[in-house]
Amino acid sequence: MSKYFHSLSQTPHRLKSRMLATWTPDQELNQVRRRSGADMKRKLWWFDLVSLGVGGMLGVGVFVTTGPVARDVSGPAVFISYMVAGFSALLSSLCYTEFSVNVPVAGGAFSYLRVTFGEFIGYFGGANILLEYVLSNAAVARSFTEYMCTAFGVSDPNAWRIKVNGLEKGYNELDFPAVALVLLLTLCICHSTKESSMINLVMTVFHVIFFGFVIIAGFCHGDGAKALVEPRGLTPYGVRGVVNGATIVYFSYIGYDTVSTLAEEIQNPSFSLPVGIIGSVSVVTVLYCLMSLVLCIMVPYNEISKSASYAVAFRRVGWGWAGNVVGAGASLGIVASLLVAMLGQARYLCVIGRARLVPSWLAKVHPSTGTPLNATLFLGLCTASIALFTDLEIVMELISLGTLCVFYLVANALLYRKYTLTGQNAPLHTLSFLAFLSSSALAFSLWWKLNKPWWGLTLFFSIAIAVTAFFQYHTSSISSSTNKNLLPPSPSKWSVPFMPWPPAISVFLNLFLMTTLKTLSFQRFAIWTCLVTLFYVLYGVHRTYEAEEIGRVDVAESHVTSIRVQPEKVDSIQMVIP
Repeated sequence: MSKYFHSLSQTPHRLKSRMLATWTPDQELNQVRRRSGADMKRKLWWFDLVSLGVGGMLGVGVFVTTGPVARDVSGPAVFISYMVAGFSALLSSLCYTEFSVNVPVAGGAFSYLRVTFGEFIGYFGGANILLEYVLSNAAVARSFTEYMCTAFGVSDPNAWRIKVNGLEKGYNELDFPAVALVLLLTLCICHSTKESSMINLVMTVFHVIFFGFVIIAGFCHGDGAKALVEPRGLTPYGVRGVVNGATIVYFSYIGYDTVSTLAEEIQNPSFSLPVGIIGSVSVVTVLYCLMSLVLCIMVPYNEISKSASYAVAFRRVGWGWAGNVVGAGASLGIVASLLVAMLGQARYLCVIGRARLVPSWLAKVHPSTGTPLNATLFLGLCTASIALFTDLEIVMELISLGTLCVFYLVANALLYRKYTLTGQNAPLHTLSFLAFLSSSALAFSLWWKLNKPWWGLTLFFSIAIAVTAFFQYHTSSISSSTNKNLLPPSPSKWSVPFMPWPPAISVFLNLFLMTTLKTLSFQRFAIWTCLVTLFYVLYGVHRTYEAEEIGRVDVAESHVTSIRVQPEKVDSIQMVIP
């Protein structure tokens, strides 16, 4: 205890030393990875990644968020909300892809931010990703119970939950089937990543076939002309409703970043990662738009059920048996989605444990299974505990906020790394560009939120375009003057095309979508931020300081000692030490 209090007294010095400390990609790939003991086994190919990405997203989106958003936020234009969210997710996926190819470790956004902006920003991003995964997995597990009810012909989606009087609404319905599902998948993931991937591949193939059935049947039995026009047109809540809906359904795209966390288990990462990440986002965006459009064609938006929306919709058009099929298919998709997300969350925690920001036993990889066993079990228990009692609506917007925040940071990190850490641009120039870009996006967002005249939106959007164009011209001039008399640089393994526009647009969109969320979400997010920062100050910074700063001294001393005792080094010792 006295040693800990002594460490606390050195907190300012240690924060100064560690907050902005970065690792190189080579250190992440070698030195840090060895802290897990055994290596993860490279058994995955590009088709495994596509199926994992598709499976990780499909079960979440249409079956969990579409009904509530179509009914109360976007109306029949919910499919446009999915387009906007999908475009933003695609831009973010490009940023993830370049990072994952050049830093192919299991840490995902945590590692990308740490090698770019330092330890604290990496830790903050990793903490938010973990929050997003645990809450979203708990919410999706509860949706599994609702759809299983409809698969067995039970009309009440809450029939299998146990209501407890005396608890606050939203926390008073205990969901034991959801808990059982989470624990079962946890054991499966502990056993083998490759076998989990094969299970997901089979489920995803059936799931895509099932999607095709729903889309075709929905278009055949729906009245698009009537449903999209009545009762209040395509956009009953206006353009703002479409944008607000895009922010909420962004929750549906959680899953593609899981692919990047499997980088240590992939054969040929430089080819498989771009195909897996970008391919899965593109496929899922198309399916989401079609599925959300079908729902609004079958049932008027103001009559859509918030729970088990698709199963109830088929019953309304007279296809009761199809409602049972939808329930079974949705349940299968949710299982696939949970499987993938739980794979990803364990690898995030494992790499954060390698960095010593959480207890190091969470970083251990089991030598026989090649999986992060401790991290998987710990997060599985956390997810099951939240799934037992927490309703989806309580966590949906908080999940979207955390996701958008991390994707915003990753887009900034790619720009800084591309133009400063591996380019010729001065740090101040790149940071100034990022500050101006974020400021214009924030001004645009606040103008939108306060419902001010349209000219302000045009002004701030034009400023963002002008700032990005000037930055591109400036960096091109520096690059051409620097390399005028040199051979052209060799191309990297994979890079985002049309730089710096895709990550710049991603920064703008992510910040804009964040500001459309409700104030309560920001209050909850602020509480979470305070908690994770406090944990870093009281625990994380001291563990990493002892592991890195003090560890370097110990290594140096042991190296000198080893030289002194080696007979073959006597001559060199005499030259160095009189």
